[in-house]
Amino acid sequence: MSKRKKLLSYFLKLIVIVAATVGIWKTAEMCGDCAFMYFTIQSNILIAIICAIGAFLLHSNKSISNAWFIFKFVGTVAITLTGAVFCFVLAPNGSDVWILANFLTHVLVPLTAIADFFLTATQSEISKKSVLWVTVPPTIYAIYAGIGYIQNWAFDGGLNYPYFFLNWGSPAGALGFTKGVPYMGTVWWILALLIFLILVGFLYLAILKRLRKI
Repeated sequence: MSKRKKLLSYFLKLIVIVAATVGIWKTAEMCGDCAFMYFTIQSNILIAIICAIGAFLLHSNKSISNAWFIFKFVGTVAITLTGAVFCFVLAPNGSDVWILANFLTHVLVPLTAIADFFLTATQSEISKKSVLWVTVPPTIYAIYAGIGYIQNWAFDGGLNYPYFFLNWGSPAGALGFTKGVPYMGTVWWILALLIFLILVGFLYLAILKRLRKI
């Protein structure tokens, strides 16, 4: 990687780390410890750690394993989900959501992390089979949230679910449909999000392939 690209990558990683840290801190100020029960915060922590380790690996000037790039790929798609769900699902159904904490954790961190992925991962050999790994973080979180629902954990506002589409007790239930929110049952939401992630994974690999030719 050229010196110019390295400096840009350091800068992007720094933005991710700082924005995620400030965003998490501001969210915790508003919501308390339950903020860490949300995929938003968990994915921000994950991508910040990935960027911090990535900066160290970049500084070491040693060859970086393909396994690392797959891990970064999974983290990048996870934070993409965070941004996409907020911007296209949660924000349109909420009010007063465009506050600093939400902008940092749902917009700035995802966009910067995605940019850094495409800047650094062109030297990787991520296969199409690796796309299935992107379903792991949200699947684990869906199980975690399901346990929370059954155990009646207190998420923000005292609710026993983190997001409206993970509310097993909604009018749509597990497999139903409604004219209003949540529109469809939790199982359908989970399946839709997993399909979305797989499509995003293939899209990112296609973009990487094109970038390698430039």
